[in-house]
Amino acid sequence: KGKAKGQKGKKITLKIAKNSIRISFDGGRRLDLSKMGITTFPKCILKLADVDELDLSRNMLKKIPSSIQKFQKLRWLDLHSNQLEELPQAIGTLQNLFYLNICNNKLTTKNLPEELNLLKNLHILNLGLNCLDSIPTSLGALKELTEIGLFDNSLTTIPNSVKKLPKLKKLNAKGNPFPDSTQQEEHADSIKRIETLHLVQEKDLCCSCLKMCQDERDKLNKLKNVTPSPSKKPSFPSLITPNSTAKDNQEEWRLR
Repeated sequence: KGKAKGQKGKKITLKIAKNSIRISFDGGRRLDLSKMGITTFPKCILKLADVDELDLSRNMLKKIPSSIQKFQKLRWLDLHSNQLEELPQAIGTLQNLFYLNICNNKLTTKNLPEELNLLKNLHILNLGLNCLDSIPTSLGALKELTEIGLFDNSLTTIPNSVKKLPKLKKLNAKGNPFPDSTQQEEHADSIKRIETLHLVQEKDLCCSCLKMCQDERDKLNKLKNVTPSPSKKPSFPSLITPNSTAKDNQEEWRLR
């Protein structure tokens, strides 16, 4: 009798959930419930807690229950574009998590659980498009992070513990109200340096590996500095049609 679907959202049954399991490119099992109009976390999916990936993005979820800890095999969790105002402390128990996207929600710094710093295997974290006015320094404990998104928040600074994470390659902090242009440049510069950072330092290489890397670098430098000699024109005997280097031999091509 005239159910208000917009308010109650779509009811996800176990059958619907089972039919929403896909095989990801690396062979894992992915439960894809994105864009389903879900307003509350479907309890039935706890029976599918052995999946490797869970996608609940683009719904209307306001809360993730502590029962999320049942998904102990989870490597990939996508919660972007919901209405989340907080995350449960239990999220810190997902020790296999590699990827966490909580972009485009209503998260505040106060409601970011400290337990996020327990996700020791996390490589990619997206916190963009939220209501964060600061980043907890404790996120510096995530030593495996290679990418972090902090764009479009209310940040005025980024802690050094995050900027100097050892494996960080990409840090997106655009669209934040940093105090002045100088500080904006500092953050931009830190991103550039991170993107070109060599993850293995010379002092950590054995003699043979170091020599091999140096030789390869020397070869690249020589290639960059080489200018083609006009007296030695390459010949292409098996070429069917002349290219730019053979234009001055067109008569020969016609004879062939």
